[in-house]
Amino acid sequence: MERNDSIFINRELSWLDFDSRVLALAKEKGVPLCERLKFAAIFASNMDEFFMVRVGSLYDQTLLKNNKLDIVTHMTASEQIAAITPRVAELQTKCDKYWQHLVEALAEKGYRKVDFDKLDKQQEHFWKSYFQREIFPILSPQIVDQRHPFPFLRNKEIYFIVQLYTKADGVHYGIIPISNQFERVLFTKEGDVTRYAFVEELIAHYAAAIFRKNAVQKSCLFRVTRNADITVDEGMMDHDIDFRDVMSELLKKRRKLAAVRLQFWPEAPQDIVKFLREKLIVPADRCFVQTSPLDSACLFRLSGRISSDGHPELFYPPARPIQAPHGYDLYREAHDHDVLIAYPYQSMRPFIRMLLKAGADPNVVSIKMTLYRLASDSQIVQALIAAAENGKEVVAMVELRARFDEQNNIDWSKQLEEAGCTVFYGFDDYKVHSKLTLITSKVDGKYRYLTQIGTGNYNEKTSEQYTDLSFITSRQEIGEEASAVFNNMALQRLTSEADTMLVAPLRFKTVLLDEMDRQIARAKRGERASMILKNNSLNDPQIIQKLSEASCAGVRVDMIVRGICCVRAGVPGKTENIHIRSIVGRYLEHSRIYSFGEGADARIYIASGDFLTRNTERRVEVGVRVDDPRIARQLRDILDLQLRDTVNARVMLPDGSYAKVKPAEGQPPVDSQMAMYGYFQHAFEQIDPPGLDRPQPKPQPPVVEEPRPALRRDRVRLRGLLESLRGLGDK
Repeated sequence: MERNDSIFINRELSWLDFDSRVLALAKEKGVPLCERLKFAAIFASNMDEFFMVRVGSLYDQTLLKNNKLDIVTHMTASEQIAAITPRVAELQTKCDKYWQHLVEALAEKGYRKVDFDKLDKQQEHFWKSYFQREIFPILSPQIVDQRHPFPFLRNKEIYFIVQLYTKADGVHYGIIPISNQFERVLFTKEGDVTRYAFVEELIAHYAAAIFRKNAVQKSCLFRVTRNADITVDEGMMDHDIDFRDVMSELLKKRRKLAAVRLQFWPEAPQDIVKFLREKLIVPADRCFVQTSPLDSACLFRLSGRISSDGHPELFYPPARPIQAPHGYDLYREAHDHDVLIAYPYQSMRPFIRMLLKAGADPNVVSIKMTLYRLASDSQIVQALIAAAENGKEVVAMVELRARFDEQNNIDWSKQLEEAGCTVFYGFDDYKVHSKLTLITSKVDGKYRYLTQIGTGNYNEKTSEQYTDLSFITSRQEIGEEASAVFNNMALQRLTSEADTMLVAPLRFKTVLLDEMDRQIARAKRGERASMILKNNSLNDPQIIQKLSEASCAGVRVDMIVRGICCVRAGVPGKTENIHIRSIVGRYLEHSRIYSFGEGADARIYIASGDFLTRNTERRVEVGVRVDDPRIARQLRDILDLQLRDTVNARVMLPDGSYAKVKPAEGQPPVDSQMAMYGYFQHAFEQIDPPGLDRPQPKPQPPVVEEPRPALRRDRVRLRGLLESLRGLGDK
């Protein structure tokens, strides 16, 4: 178990701490009401994933004789589950409390929840008629007794269960599935008041009548969560079987994996709990009673209806990605100079247009991409298909093991193959999590490269929700290294040699540890030494130990870690120079930036990989050292702004808990996310590199001279920050 003086925090408990920070936004008064509703939904969705993936994995470990220990805290799987369950119960209690506050706040805005236990006669007549007309005909009730077997219960679906008693049959049970075919949220209008009802509560109110009313003893709603942590078994790998077929079979198996959680609403009659526990083999400490909705998807539907009714004051102010000006040509710009695009502040459209233009360029011979998560209507894939139809060699490395996106990737891989693209999959032992694109041209008999390296997926939808970075360069040495990476992946080989790129698992952690050692050496010489490390998660023990070593040497370590963070900041004699904050706000922080040193000697990287051992040792990740001074400055400015955030930031305390950051007295709050709109509002401007002979523009009337680029950049940054503080940042 964790000690007070330990620098280590258990991964699963840290995950729950992150979920707690998400849930806290559901009660944050500064967050618009319907956005608070969404955060409650996101929390519940995160908890679903936590049980399906993390608890599911721990449960599997408890069944093994060789019980694997957690790599940082050395807790057994059983010990971790024992530590998790009371924390989950605590968070669920908070969620129920916040949900009640949200219901009351919505009522004040004219949206009142239907309480089926408090209907007047008119309402009773309406809802009963609705149930009989719209719901009853498509219900599928099932009896469970000696003659009727217990049915298979689908993952994350809601069920209504009744305990029945008759003299003839004794105690038995009835179950009604509430499938996804039902409209989850029902609305009625009464004057200025909109009433909303959840369909499962409607069914729970009237469905007992389906059974003999005098036979019904107890009833409730429940939901089962099943293990989804299923991986490719080596025994399944047969060279004569298409890997897509293997993954399709795995997806079928996932639906039938063991139950890991039971949720009950609004109460849990002990006889029913005992019955379900025995049938599903779920221990008592993984049964949770809640008063908030069992399925959080309904909250998104509720907020969607409120939005369509027109209540902008209940949502964040509109903020759309900055579009490139008319005539902006990223394909040309990237050939002239390095380019950085920051999502969601800047649009992904220029990148998509770049792919389309490359696919039509007669000089282009090939386009290669790694594809991990794609939009369901991916324009990226369509651009690749168009390039293939234009006769280009298109190579797509599709990772079929992207959790919960497997089927989507299977479908896209088939379409790519049908269009004539070359498709291959990840390694047997390593997921390919890289975000890498390589466009190869042949000009004057020589091959030239355009390389894109990113921190996020090629997904148009998430590019407007996640903060990510896309770096595009025509530097020949980077293109050659990227070409080697693709060739190695195609041959199932890991990349071990590169000068500028980071390539996990062989040349990722080692490079970053070397950079840390360089700062440690500076500190020991009495020189200024610092690091700023921004990523999503950290649990690699080797990196944690190196961070502690750096702290003890006097290196200032600032870390911006959104989610899992398994190192404790501020432990005397161990991590007192480590400062950790988490930013949870309107957008999901997803970019990875690693900065070492200050001034002219600073070295800065972006990458697709976090500091999790799965990223550093078991995945193919790609990053790059950014040497362009202008872009390096942009990356450092992003880090500096986030370190000043007083709206979305929470700092880790020495006991491992987090406290909300408050602005200093007399200072305006700093929202780093919204300030980015101001910072990047001119980022799509064309930049003429030295010596480039561009067509001269037509003479224009005299204008006031613009400030020098560096000054303008600083002023734009300041203006954007000030505007964001007033809630007026450019959208």
